[in-house]
Amino acid sequence: MSRILVFSRTCGYRHESIPDAIAALTTIAHEDGHLVEATEDPSVFEPRALAAWDVVVWVSTSGEVLDGEQRRAFADWLRAGGSYAGVHSATACEYEWDEYERIAGAVFTDHPQVQEAVVRVADPDHPSTVDLPPTWRHRDEWYNFRRPPRDRTVLLTVDEESYTGGTMGPGHPVAWHGSYGSGQTWYTSLGHDAEAYTDPLFCAHLRGGLRSLLG
Repeated sequence: MSRILVFSRTCGYRHESIPDAIAALTTIAHEDGHLVEATEDPSVFEPRALAAWDVVVWVSTSGEVLDGEQRRAFADWLRAGGSYAGVHSATACEYEWDEYERIAGAVFTDHPQVQEAVVRVADPDHPSTVDLPPTWRHRDEWYNFRRPPRDRTVLLTVDEESYTGGTMGPGHPVAWHGSYGSGQTWYTSLGHDAEAYTDPLFCAHLRGGLRSLLG
């Protein structure tokens, strides 16, 4: 049985969908036979506590959620073989910690209003995309990033021709995976609305993301 920690501390904007995200991730993990605990307490980011977890999922975090010692402990744990998953605004936090961009893959800058757009699968063989159609319409908050993710494999893109407010051009990335030292990372920018967490396609995406990190 693997152990998954869901971390949802906010020191800025707080998404109303956080309880829905935690509930969906808990259900998915339990169905796959894993133990899950949710917290907003940053004190768990210390070496002894982190050693108890196989995956730490940052769900719609915002602002500066860790202090310097906690940041170092988390980076060391991940670099040594831990696994990180980020959901939605997990890229809209830790702006004062440069290393976090290398962990999450990118830094959120802005987004247009919530609207429907066309999502395209860029890598159909990954566990988080294998159960998705090649393209589908999805309503979300479409994030623009400071720059495309570095050293990551893009899993999903959003077609900027299908909505207004995209600034990243063709192949606008919205989900990716990669590594950090000996650790593994997976991120999806989808998940703004509470309704997303009952959407079978999005839940399949989340399930596959966790499965990819748990081997």
